[in-house]
Amino acid sequence: MNRYYNRFGPKADQTLKVNASVKRWCGEMEFVELILVPKVDSVVLRAPHHGDLCGTLCITGHHLILSSRHQNQPELWLMHQNIDLIERKENKPTSGGVAQGGSLVLKCKDLRILHLDIGSSTDLSKVYQSLENLTNLNNPRLLYPFFYKPICQSLEDGYNIFRPESEYSKLLSTDEWRLSWVNKGYTVCLSYPQVLIVPKHIDDECIAGSAAFRKGGRFPIFSYRHETGAVLMRCSQPLVGPQNKRSKSDEKLLNYILGSNSKGLIFDLRSANLVALQKGKGGGMESDSYYPKWRKVNRPMDKISNLQLLESFTKLMEVCNDKDISCDKWLSKLESCGWLSHIMNTLNTACTIAQCLDNEPSPVLVHGSKGMDATLVVCSLVQVIINPDCRTVRGIQALIEREWVQAGHPFADRHVHSCYYTTPTSNSLRKASFSSSSSNQALPGVSPTFLLFLDCMHQLLEQFPCSFEFTQNLLITLFEHSYYSQYGTFLGNCERERDELDLFKQTTSLWSYLNTPEVMESIISPLYEPNQGIIWPSVAPMSLVLWEELYLRWVIDFTEQKLVLQRISKIREKDKELRSKAMRLRKQLRDLVKEIKELESKDNTQYPCAMLTAPAQDGIQAIVDAAEALSIEKQ
Repeated sequence: MNRYYNRFGPKADQTLKVNASVKRWCGEMEFVELILVPKVDSVVLRAPHHGDLCGTLCITGHHLILSSRHQNQPELWLMHQNIDLIERKENKPTSGGVAQGGSLVLKCKDLRILHLDIGSSTDLSKVYQSLENLTNLNNPRLLYPFFYKPICQSLEDGYNIFRPESEYSKLLSTDEWRLSWVNKGYTVCLSYPQVLIVPKHIDDECIAGSAAFRKGGRFPIFSYRHETGAVLMRCSQPLVGPQNKRSKSDEKLLNYILGSNSKGLIFDLRSANLVALQKGKGGGMESDSYYPKWRKVNRPMDKISNLQLLESFTKLMEVCNDKDISCDKWLSKLESCGWLSHIMNTLNTACTIAQCLDNEPSPVLVHGSKGMDATLVVCSLVQVIINPDCRTVRGIQALIEREWVQAGHPFADRHVHSCYYTTPTSNSLRKASFSSSSSNQALPGVSPTFLLFLDCMHQLLEQFPCSFEFTQNLLITLFEHSYYSQYGTFLGNCERERDELDLFKQTTSLWSYLNTPEVMESIISPLYEPNQGIIWPSVAPMSLVLWEELYLRWVIDFTEQKLVLQRISKIREKDKELRSKAMRLRKQLRDLVKEIKELESKDNTQYPCAMLTAPAQDGIQAIVDAAEALSIEKQ
């Protein structure tokens, strides 16, 4: 990840200055009224893993910059979008009753906590208000991705590499599935993309009828097809209501998906109590009378779809940031926050569904209430467990694009705030107006659902480190960019909003950046050995681990661990080089042996080495010397 814009990193990084195009500077003029003080001298920064830094604080339209302007001194570039909460702490008044400055505590979405000590109370107030203004923009076109222009031209357009036509090319070549434009103009479902893959022999009228029977129009849609032929589908809850309504179009669609199978499975990710409650409000569950061939299974994951997941994340970070807590209390609070319980429950559900697809094999339909949170987490993890392609760099990108970005996970609502922000204000509601939802629903919409998925991925990576082409560096990079980024991939709640913003033309895709050779080198795992089998993780409590490299990275310095990984990478590269050399030497040896046999066969005479040609003798000696060298190097 390009660290210059949000890191406490090396000085003299001129990348942003090079990107200062005419468009960008013209855009900066729109922020003039929001910036009450553009520069403050003698500001002291206190940041994790660094000593105090005194320098000049500058505020631009998208970044907070602090530089000492001394050679070989680090500087801070912090994107405003990264700031989750700002706390102002004024110093106690002097004997004359006059307050002399104070501190700003910046709690960031990347989980850092920064302190800025400012000597003047006036400057303190102006900096605070300026940052409040800039972190709560109500116009998404003023966000940094619309101003950022990469220096180097991308090798490929990340917005086009995972289109349905290419991703489902093999599936579309069969006689079972087709691409449909039934949602053109987003008339059937506001949160689905315009191009969808649907059963080939189900017409668009039937699809539209099914959508009308599902909450938010999210009708059963293709997610994955296992090698056994079993299909994984996802959708939202049916609108059964107290009157037990039905939809023949929805029934026809699901019955067609059954194919030759006598039974299918519907995994409802809600408790029976929540299903009953939502049925009274117009929702509900598929009726046994109208879906007799579908067996219903409840796997309650209610907590993922409400504030309890955010509360768990908040408590987790409170524990991780408490450096003075005793060991016993730390373990007790870690357990009581419930975060690892969410991971265990999620992985358990994903494994159960994966077993159904692999063993029975029957089609599986997954849904919760809206089909935007727990449904996406589970369907994504199922594919990682049973599909080895999803464990590659390209595969995980395609999975996230398909099952999260295109599937309509509301990133703008879910990531408008993170774990540090817990109290609603008018500013937070104004900031959340990015989405089309009403402002009084903004704060309840905040949830670290995508982080839960990434943490579950981390658990799989910990248990099967050699089965993944990438390291946790990629997962951490995805976490950061999903909350704040110079790229447009995670902006907006759905494709419709991104179209309205002309985002695909006005911004750069994160995938374009991640697929550059320099970045790929930093995320490729040196331990990777392709594994074409299914990986069945242990979901026992003792098998789950805290993601220290993410949650504790600003508390514990992991530099040594990173250096060890770099050394491992170099050893692996050297090992590949030696293996390649050994293969070439073996081939030379085979050729020399063949030469000896040919000479012997001419007159049935045994030829000693002295009678071989000079090149042959040199070749054998070279092989002997190289074999000895390889033996020494491996030791």
